Amino acid sequence: MPDIRLDAITRRFGQQVAVDNLSMTFDEWTVTCLLGPSGCGKTTLMRMIAGLETPTSGRIFFGEREVTHLPPRKRNIGMVFQYPVMYPTLTVRENIALPLDNNAGLDAKTCQARIDEVLNILQLGAVANRYIDQLDAGTRQKVAVARAVARQTDIILFDEPTTNVEVNAKLQLVRAFKEVAQRMRQTIIYVTHDQTEAMTLADQIALMRSGAIVQCDKPRALYNHPTTEFGGWFLGSPGMNFITAAVKGGRIEAPLFPAPIAAPSGIAEGEITLGLRPEALRLQAAPGAGTVPAVIEDISITIGGRYLFRLGIGGISVKVKHAGGAVSGLEMRRGATAHLECPPAQIAFFLKGQRVAAAAG
Repeated sequence: MPDIRLDAITRRFGQQVAVDNLSMTFDEWTVTCLLGPSGCGKTTLMRMIAGLETPTSGRIFFGEREVTHLPPRKRNIGMVFQYPVMYPTLTVRENIALPLDNNAGLDAKTCQARIDEVLNILQLGAVANRYIDQLDAGTRQKVAVARAVARQTDIILFDEPTTNVEVNAKLQLVRAFKEVAQRMRQTIIYVTHDQTEAMTLADQIALMRSGAIVQCDKPRALYNHPTTEFGGWFLGSPGMNFITAAVKGGRIEAPLFPAPIAAPSGIAEGEITLGLRPEALRLQAAPGAGTVPAVIEDISITIGGRYLFRLGIGGISVKVKHAGGAVSGLEMRRGATAHLECPPAQIAFFLKGQRVAAAAG
């Protein structure tokens, strides 16, 4: 299976730059999720890899073969879109078989073996002889995946395939995609704006903004060590807290600390932004070492039964995510006083939107 190499790819639509001088390599046999908000350029980038769009400038390689100007049919790729194209007069098995029947290089036994394999992987055996209009949206999308996988192309591209699927079916689809990725060993690019999908599926996530990849890393590393404020904000539910603080005499002053803390080495005097994950902050009912008093402004319960607090402190609001039920001894109501601890080792430091140090000294 080839890797995919992008060399200074740009795509313009009139004066609008959809993808901006982007260079990257997608390693063979990996699942890469292109993640970002609507309009960031992820679908345009995927369409250029597929051959559905032509770059304004730059080159695209599959392994050592340049494919920049080749049509899709000459790229040996499979594609799965938001709205799968199915043939309602054919059964599930016949829909999967259709592209294989058009391949003169495959005998009937090989075609049958491939169809049976993908029916098994995607757990479609029970509906193999049903017609498409007898299936729900999630199962139809599974059939589209099966058809793309059965061709055994070098590369498969997914363009937000779960967008129009209800929640329970979406979870099943994501599990099915993971199974396909693990067993078929194909190079996969998966476009999504859903960070949960990306964190679940990907070997690596390419986080996009304004036509550029701002960071590409393994999912956990991307979450724990964002290199930009945008990454800290976009990843997480909710994203990072960002607090403006002052650096004076090698110390950082902010309402979160009972006393100034040490600044990272090399940080100049002036303003700095502190980034803190809501789950990194600690909440308790009584004062303690390193805590400051705060007022509960709001309380809600998130997925998994975690409490999400919004606390007011020194004229700012911070979000705190607390696992394990109610906070012992704390009045769980708006207006009550809580005590907040901010561990310095959990702070990310940013200047002008870019991360400058991992932790306080």
